[in-house]
Amino acid sequence: MNVDELRVSAFTIPTEEPESDGTLTWEATTVVVAEATAGDTTGLGFTYGAKACATLIDEKLGGTVVGHDAMDVPGAWSRMVAEVRNLGRPGIASHAIAAVDTALWDLKARLLEMPLFRLLGAVRDEVPVYGSGGFCSYSEQRLADQLGGWVHDQGIPRVKMKIAAGWGEDPGRDIKRVTLAREAIGSGAELMVDANGGYTRKQAVAMARELAPLGVTWFEEPVSSDDLDGLSEIRGLTELEIAAGEYGYDSWYFRRMAPHVDVLQPDVSRCMGITEWLRCAAVAASFNLEVSAHCAQSLHAHPACAVPNLRHLEYFHDHNRVDRILFDGVLEPHGGVLRPDPGRPGMGLELKRADAERYREI
Repeated sequence: MNVDELRVSAFTIPTEEPESDGTLTWEATTVVVAEATAGDTTGLGFTYGAKACATLIDEKLGGTVVGHDAMDVPGAWSRMVAEVRNLGRPGIASHAIAAVDTALWDLKARLLEMPLFRLLGAVRDEVPVYGSGGFCSYSEQRLADQLGGWVHDQGIPRVKMKIAAGWGEDPGRDIKRVTLAREAIGSGAELMVDANGGYTRKQAVAMARELAPLGVTWFEEPVSSDDLDGLSEIRGLTELEIAAGEYGYDSWYFRRMAPHVDVLQPDVSRCMGITEWLRCAAVAASFNLEVSAHCAQSLHAHPACAVPNLRHLEYFHDHNRVDRILFDGVLEPHGGVLRPDPGRPGMGLELKRADAERYREI
C-alpha cells in the first residue's frame, strides 16, 4: 500500500506566562503537524518548530513521500534527506523531516494494527521520566510548587530546573534557587540542572563545585554545546554528569560529541525523526553511553521503549501542556514512568481538530 496523501498544518499556542532559561525567553510554542494517509488509515507526526517547516514539507517533502510504499519508512526517509541536500539539512529541514518521518512510522504501525513500540522492537514496556521546567522566569513559589509537585504528588523521583539566569552574571541567585528546589523536593529525589550554555568554562566549574554539595547529579550544557573542548574540560573537573545533545540533527553530530559528555540527548523532533533517532542511540551505545530523550515526550515514549541504552525521558512542562491541548491519547506518568498503551495502534495520538482550530497558523 502506498502513501496517498500528506497533509500539513501548524498551530501556535501561547505559554501561560513568558518563560526563560539562561539564554532565551519565549512566549509561545509552534507545533507543525504532518498527517500521512494510505487508504482509509492516517498516521500522525509532528515537530516543535517554525511555520517554515510546514512550507518546506509542502514544497519539498510531499512529492517524495506520496506514492511511496507505506511499509518502507527508511526508504522514504532517505528520499527526503536527498531532497533537502541543497537547502542545508540541519535546522528547519531536519525538523520538517522529523514531522513526516514520525507520521510515516505511525501510519505503518496503524496499518499493521499494532502499537509503535512493538513494531520497533521493544526492549521495555515503560520509560522512566524526569519532570523538567523550573524556568528562570519563575517566582520562588512557582519553582517550589512545580518541582515539589512532580515528586510528592505525581511520584516522579527526578526533576530538572533551569539555571544561569542573566547569562551567568548572578550566580548567587542560581545557588539560592537550587537550594530552594532541594528543600521542595526533599533529600531522596534526584536534582538536575540545565544552564543552556549560559556559563563560561570557569563559571561552570565554579558553579559545579557549589552544586555538588546540594546533591545535584546532572549538569546539562554548562557551556555551549558547540564548545566540545569546554564540555570535556568541565567533565574532567567535576563529579557531576555532563549532558548535551539537544541541538543534534544527525548521527554524525553525536559521534563528534560522544567523547566529551557522560550522557547524550537526541531529540526525535529535531534529528529527522524516529529513523535517525534510533541510529543516534546506536552511536551512543558504540561509545558505551546512555541516551536521555530530550523533551517531546509524546513522540519519544514509543521509540524509547526500543532502545537498550536509554537512561530516561524528559517530561517537559511546556510540551505536556501543548500536547494535551492538541491531542487525545497523551500519556500520563505513573510512578515515574510513561507506559505506551499496548491496545492502541501507532503512537495512540489523535489530533483534536476542533480544539486545535483556534490556534491554527497554517
